[in-house]
Amino acid sequence: MAKNQHLKQKKTLLTSPGTLAYVGETTHFKTLIKRIEYNEAFYREEVASTLEECLPQVDTKQPHITWLNVTGIHESDVMEQIGHLYKLHPLLLEDVMNTLQKPKVETYEDGHLFVTLKMLHLEDSSTEQIWGEHVSLVLGNKYLISFQEERSGDIFKPIVERLKASVGKTRRSGSDYLLYALMDIIVDNYFLTLESFGDQLDVLEDKVIKGHQSQSLSELYTLKRELTSTRRAIWPLREIVSTLIRADAPLVSKRVFPYLRDVNDHVMQIIETLDAYRELLASLVDVHLSTISNRMNSVMKTLTIFSAIFMPITFVVGVYGMNFEFMPELQSPYGYYATWGFMITITIGMILYFRWKKWL
Repeated sequence: MAKNQHLKQKKTLLTSPGTLAYVGETTHFKTLIKRIEYNEAFYREEVASTLEECLPQVDTKQPHITWLNVTGIHESDVMEQIGHLYKLHPLLLEDVMNTLQKPKVETYEDGHLFVTLKMLHLEDSSTEQIWGEHVSLVLGNKYLISFQEERSGDIFKPIVERLKASVGKTRRSGSDYLLYALMDIIVDNYFLTLESFGDQLDVLEDKVIKGHQSQSLSELYTLKRELTSTRRAIWPLREIVSTLIRADAPLVSKRVFPYLRDVNDHVMQIIETLDAYRELLASLVDVHLSTISNRMNSVMKTLTIFSAIFMPITFVVGVYGMNFEFMPELQSPYGYYATWGFMITITIGMILYFRWKKWL
């Protein structure tokens, strides 16, 4: 998630509303557009070589659902032409191309339902660093358009495989059910992120308990930042799903409501788990700082005891180190040994006293 925190939004500042400008990491891949058409009886998938092929094909004899899966949102001219073909609002396209846009749901007057989400990925299984991918979904009458960033793999591949195999209710349902299926796979992927956070917390908890101070505090604050960013990406889903369940979304039929309520339950579970992790992380930070403070107090206590032991000895040595001519003890043949015996006696006595007071 840290990668997306420092992206600049200068391109869209002080510009006219609806200006298409890509805000995100630089990429040099061409936009890939895949059109999938299906119903309960057939399935057809093809890569669109021209933008005209992006339009859904109307077949009155065999009505079907069209899914336009767009991979790569960095080419503004391509986004503009897709928007022209499907009559998408310019502000909708602006949010599609802005990877810093927070998750939201919005219904436009032309009948389109727009949902934008964040897909979370594990960048590296060894470092378990999390990064987010900007995903936008546009629901229309008997069609759905999905926009995703250019990444190494298609995040919706399981849905494609499900459609090919004609498994489940996706082939027998409408485009609103496809919207649910895409949202569901994004939400389910959050559980993998939570599992990664849980593993990192277990490792950090062991380090804190065992007293490893080298990088524990840095790792704790790094994980805290990741948890905060993840919560910021997931928290708006509560309002998104609630809006879809209410009558505010005419394109979403009531038969999809139970599935959306299931998604909402998962979102609530994820948020509660994130809050529990944040509380545990705050406790680990407090324990780590307390451990450091206790160690410092122990060191200061030890140094103070040694200073207290050597203080009277230093006083005796200082007194007999003065250059006075008439000091009676200096003329005694046993003065040197007596002074050593006196200092040793004081040292042993103070050590025994400190042990009796349980300061040692």
